[in-house]
Amino acid sequence: MLDRIAEKITQAELPPLEWYDVMLTLKEAPDYSLRLSELAEKVLLSRSNLTRLVDRLENAGFLYRKSCPNDRRGTYAVLTESGLAMQQKMWIVYAEGISEYFASHISEDEARTLQQICDQLLCQFSKA
Repeated sequence: MLDRIAEKITQAELPPLEWYDVMLTLKEAPDYSLRLSELAEKVLLSRSNLTRLVDRLENAGFLYRKSCPNDRRGTYAVLTESGLAMQQKMWIVYAEGISEYFASHISEDEARTLQQICDQLLCQFSKA
């Protein structure tokens, strides 16, 4: 499913799907900003892979780095207005893919059951 959605995003001449996760995570963070170490945890990437991805996003103007005021070694990634706009543009294609390749193949009852399962899992992981 993700491969098909990634292909739809490529066909729409949008950035790679992996960029979406970083931009969405920053969009949901306070002040559109997270320390790189926190961002790496949230998007499930190694620190080195995230650094390379952040480099590409920064070069595209979708985020910028900001030094941590109370820790010289710490760096924040901050989503720009351009990055926010791109995330929203990508979401349109992503949502279409989810609908086409996933949601259209399950019933409303199955969707509710899946939501309950996901909620239970999130609750368990938040306790850990």
